[in-house]
Amino acid sequence: MESIASLVKPRPKDAYKNTFGHALLIAGQKGMAGASVLAAKACMKSGCGMLSVRVPECNRVIMQISVPEAMVLTDNSNEYFTSPVNTEKYQAVGIGPGLGQNFETKKALEVQLQQICTPLVLDADALNILSANPQMWEYIPQGTIITPHAGELDRLTGIKATCFDERFVAAQNLAAAHSITIVMKGAPTRIITPDGNVYINTTGNQGMATAGSGDVLTGIILALLAQGYDSISAARIGVYIHGYAGDIAARNKGMTGMTAGDIVEFLPEAWKI
Repeated sequence: MESIASLVKPRPKDAYKNTFGHALLIAGQKGMAGASVLAAKACMKSGCGMLSVRVPECNRVIMQISVPEAMVLTDNSNEYFTSPVNTEKYQAVGIGPGLGQNFETKKALEVQLQQICTPLVLDADALNILSANPQMWEYIPQGTIITPHAGELDRLTGIKATCFDERFVAAQNLAAAHSITIVMKGAPTRIITPDGNVYINTTGNQGMATAGSGDVLTGIILALLAQGYDSISAARIGVYIHGYAGDIAARNKGMTGMTAGDIVEFLPEAWKI
């Protein structure tokens, strides 16, 4: 805990919301509003100053009611992401939770990636689209964080790993080839840096093996990037806090009944490190 706590920046006494960055989250197709809600809540409970969320029109009311602290940008489509967002005013961008893999979404993501000049975290369907369209790797900025689970990682590397060591080496090669940081989700989660360093996380429990847990992690990392943390620090702190909040949730509610929302609930307590 001490090494992670030392990475967390103190919040200045004269700070205001702009001090802690404006993040953009692109997430949630029709029927997957929950993914965008979980990521947005986690982002706002992890120190981000402001958050804008791009959702299809069908999810606008859900988002505004569920996360009133966030600003909502609605897509031209009623059901999914089809039109890129100008990212010049944002300090960080997160894309993927519940995004879907519609053909129009794929085209919009390709254009969006070409326009991004801010720190970026990619998760879920953004990774699935990337793995199915490897030509899009050329648009991924150096320093980007990706957060794949084992299946997503195998698709990204193109290697159907038969053991952990094989998957781990493939992840190291991928991180080096594209100068990205990989959050290799699992038990335990590992952070793989472009230069080959590996950090093994010490928090988390099996109660976190539940739908939406990854969306929460994306929101935490997005908040840290918006606050100016470098990619490796954002990944290390984000993974630790995510697991620590899960450990607090497990102590209070038990592992069997835990949901991703419980992880979000205990983020403020976890941030007391």
